Amino acid sequence: MLTKKEQRLRRARQTRVRIAQQGVARLTVNRTNLHIYASLISGDGGKVLVSASTAEAEVRKSLGASGKGGNAAAAQLVGKRIAEKAKAAGVEKVAFDRAGFAYHGRVKALADAAREAGLQF
Repeated sequence: MLTKKEQRLRRARQTRVRIAQQGVARLTVNRTNLHIYASLISGDGGKVLVSASTAEAEVRKSLGASGKGGNAAAAQLVGKRIAEKAKAAGVEKVAFDRAGFAYHGRVKALADAAREAGLQF
């Protein structure tokens, strides 16, 4: 019997294999109860190009007094930020890696915000 985390990681592994074959940068998402993190990882060397998260001081300020990073509004902010940073780094096309998380709620909010801000995936 697999634990919940092991199941998620098993789902994530297959996606990563498929993305690696494409050879494009991947936008990977990780969510915890308190925060959501997004990283842009290069397709060839596997280096982190840019990252954004609700744990960053600037993002926490813009979230207001509560500083809640565990909601869809915070995820939208991170999505927009990662797209802006990616464009600054010269990356337009990415593959979305949801890391085994359901494409729903915060993960979907982040992806939609990144698309609106101009990332293609």
